[in-house]
This record gives sequence, structure tokens and C-alpha cells, in this order.
Amino acid sequence: MKAALEHVDFGRDCSVRVYHRRLSRIPFEWHHHPEYELTLTMNSQGKRYIGDSVASYGADDLVLVPPNLPHTWASNRSIDAAHPQVAIVVWFDGAWVRRLADVCPEYNGLCDVLRRAACGLAFGDGAGTRMREHLERLLSDKPRERLQAVLDVLDLLSQLPATPLTSPSAFDARSGAPTGHESDQINRVLALIETQFAHPLRLSALAKASGLSERSLTRHFTQHLGQSVGRYVTRVRIGHACRMLTETLAPVSVIATRSGFSNVANFNRQFKAAKDMTPVQFRQQFVGARHAENEMSPMLTERSPSLRRLHKKGNGKRLSRLSGAGRQSE
Repeated sequence: MKAALEHVDFGRDCSVRVYHRRLSRIPFEWHHHPEYELTLTMNSQGKRYIGDSVASYGADDLVLVPPNLPHTWASNRSIDAAHPQVAIVVWFDGAWVRRLADVCPEYNGLCDVLRRAACGLAFGDGAGTRMREHLERLLSDKPRERLQAVLDVLDLLSQLPATPLTSPSAFDARSGAPTGHESDQINRVLALIETQFAHPLRLSALAKASGLSERSLTRHFTQHLGQSVGRYVTRVRIGHACRMLTETLAPVSVIATRSGFSNVANFNRQFKAAKDMTPVQFRQQFVGARHAENEMSPMLTERSPSLRRLHKKGNGKRLSRLSGAGRQSE
């Protein structure tokens, strides 16, 4: 199941886009876009799909999604049935934020939160409630007031703990390639792992590529990435397997081999340890959500309230953001 490419329209002379979405249910819309997305979901409970992360969510769920990482929420029930489900979505360009931090050191913390969000971030209890305090300004009719509110929220989040969501290399668009924050030696190892994860990788070969001893590589790797070399390689392999499980119908045995696992039994064991479910169960999470969404659509021609198709001469179609149900700020 390929993720749809969404085009986010920022409007004229706007640095950020704020979208106020009010729905009776949140449909399954597996998509990605080149902007960062900060989403606060209120009066909603269901499943959240971010890359290869599948998790239940509840009230005031707050997540920061990096560019081009496929994602969607899916919910058929409000917490309070008398009121609609609400999502406050903020899109912004990472390059713009980094340029701002370069000229305004007061915003240096924003670069840190973007770095932390490389695999997506789920903020802990209380973060969503604190973002609620800025809703009036976030939904203001004045672009400058919305901009200041977004900067204040991002600055707040840069100081709060959050949990990374996805595995490195879960999807092609979010590969485990070097981020620019590691040393040159570690970058060379990351690049080698990214291109050779389907083959046996010995610590001695990785150490040789880095120009470090095995002991030094192990120490540096843990210092920069917070985990051992072996654990990181496994995460990359699991991430690649997740992409194949969601995007292809290949048998689990084929996926195991192409992801670098020597046998299916080992693959199943490692996958369940990482995802708390088997590869088959993981695939069913996505297939089941898509089938349920299709069954609830009364007409094949009915389109999502948040996405529309634009025709391009001679090039088929691409996806774009509709106004959606409820109010949105351009």
C-alpha cells in the first residue's frame, strides 16, 4: 500500500499552515508530504500509524511527524459522542526553521526538536494540554499571530520529553542515512549499514570502514546513537521489513531474506521482540484499517474530506489538501 503524496498549500505570504479539522470520525488516509507536521488530536481515540509505528491513542494526543514519513490516524468513535473529533494540524518547512535559528539564537532549541523528530516524536502526557493554551492564537485570522503561536509551541516542545516512534529505514523516504549530527566515522558506518543491511555485517568490517578499532567503534556508536551496533542493524532490518509488509504482498519468507535475516524463525522472533506482534499481525493492522475504511465509504467516487485529486496534463493525478470539514487557517 503506497502512501499518497499530499500537496500542502500554505497560501500567500505564510510561513506556516494551520488546519482546524472537525469530524465525526477520522478516516484512514495513508499519506506523506515534504513538510513537518505537528498534530494535536482531541476528543478522539483510535489507532495512530506513523511509519512502522502502530499505536493506540487517546485524548490530547500530540505527535511531530518529520518530512516524507507516511502517517495517518484512524478513529470511528469520539470520546464524547456529543461532540466532533478535532485535530489541530500545523505544517511548516524545516529549512525555514533552521534559517530562523541561525539568525535568532533565541530559537536554537527548535533545531534540537527537529533533530529529535527524525523518526517521529510522541509527546508525553500534559504536552497536548499545554498546546491547548495556544489554540486561540493558533486559529487566529491574523497570519502573524498564528506564526508567533507556532514558534511558541515549538519552543515549548523543545523543552519537553518525547518518545521516538519509528525504526531507522522504515520507509525509503525516511532512510537510516547519516543525519549530519554524527562524526564522519559514524556516518561512514551508517551509510554502509543502509546499503548493505540485507547482507551479513560483521563488526570487524564496519570498524574497518570507520577507521576505528572495534572497541572504539562500539563506544562511539553508543555515544552518538544511544544503542549498540548490532541493535541498530536489527532496527534497520526490521524497518525495511515493515515497509515491505505494508507496501507489497511478498511472502514473509521473502521479506525476511531481503531484510537480512537468515531464516524465518529468527525473523519472526526479532520482529515480535521489536513490534510486540508478528509480521503477519503487523501487515493485518494496515490491511484491516484500509478494508474497514473502504467498507464505510458509501460510494467509490466519494473522496476524503482532507485530500483531493488534481489532474496534471499527460501526467495523471496527484493529491492535494482540500478545505476539509470545519475551519482552517490559510
